[in-house]
Amino acid sequence: MMASAVIVRHRSWPPIPAFLLAMAVGGCDGIQSALRPAGPQAARIAALWWVMLGVGAAVLAAVVATMLWAVLRPARSRAQGARPDGERWLLLAVGAASGLTVVVLFGLLMVSAVTGRALSISVPDPLTIEVVGHQWWWEVRYPDPDGAVVSANEVHVPVGYPVRLRLGSADVIHSLWVPSLHGKTDQIPGHWNTTWLLADRPGEFRGQCAEFCGIQHAHMALTVSAEPPETFAAWRQAQRAPAPAPTDPSSQRGMEVFLGSSCAGCHTIRGTPALGRLGPDLTHLASRRRIAAGVLPNDSDHLAAWIRDPEQWKPGTRMPASRLGPEDLQALVTYLATLR
Repeated sequence: MMASAVIVRHRSWPPIPAFLLAMAVGGCDGIQSALRPAGPQAARIAALWWVMLGVGAAVLAAVVATMLWAVLRPARSRAQGARPDGERWLLLAVGAASGLTVVVLFGLLMVSAVTGRALSISVPDPLTIEVVGHQWWWEVRYPDPDGAVVSANEVHVPVGYPVRLRLGSADVIHSLWVPSLHGKTDQIPGHWNTTWLLADRPGEFRGQCAEFCGIQHAHMALTVSAEPPETFAAWRQAQRAPAPAPTDPSSQRGMEVFLGSSCAGCHTIRGTPALGRLGPDLTHLASRRRIAAGVLPNDSDHLAAWIRDPEQWKPGTRMPASRLGPEDLQALVTYLATLR
């Protein structure tokens, strides 16, 4: 019985260090990791983070070592510490530690200042993109004399090309943060902030609002797609075009439902009379990978569920539940699925 009990106790330990290890490294990877930079700005921030981590770890190790030495040293040695020569030694140690602390803090301040200066340097001839925060989604605009491109919750950028982001807000303070590409920048109502990014490899990188902005703050995400320049140019050209006209009876019925319901009062579909500005532009909705600011995949089932009852997925959302019948809802979803 005793041997069996010992075996059981040994088998219960391995999951604990495995769990702790998973907790320690679980946030270091993925499409929203500041430790996997995909651009020079994020690389500088990651380097600063590693410096801070190294210095912090060294200070922690020194403090722990000193505490252990104070606790575990022999009683005879502790008694010597109360003598005049021991007190002088302690004063010297405290003075040296204080001086070293000042030097370390000054060094970290200089490293941080150099990093901040490098991040603020502008570059000529950038691509300008405007990102406006709403409760709780992102409006994305590409100012263009050939026809503005307006999208939602997705930012497309060309690899290797500098991008200037103009950041604003339509209601409360938000903050755009795409950890793999740059640090966070606040978005303040009535004011435009500017930041820069440059993706040095293709990929999808998740961004998140980094300033608490209301009940659905945690569900305010966006995706940055870094693409080869020719792929980005093709995407941008396609996004300039108005929505395609429906070609089959079901889609035509769906467009009639859209224009005849409250949907058209809140959303824009270019090429139709729908010019609402309260919600995202839906002109090319079907080309987006997710809906509701990253909450749901963009497929017919989830789109129907979202239209039927948005509160179920995103409590507090400004979009009201639909009162459409099943046939009208199906026709509407069929039409929206053609908006590529």
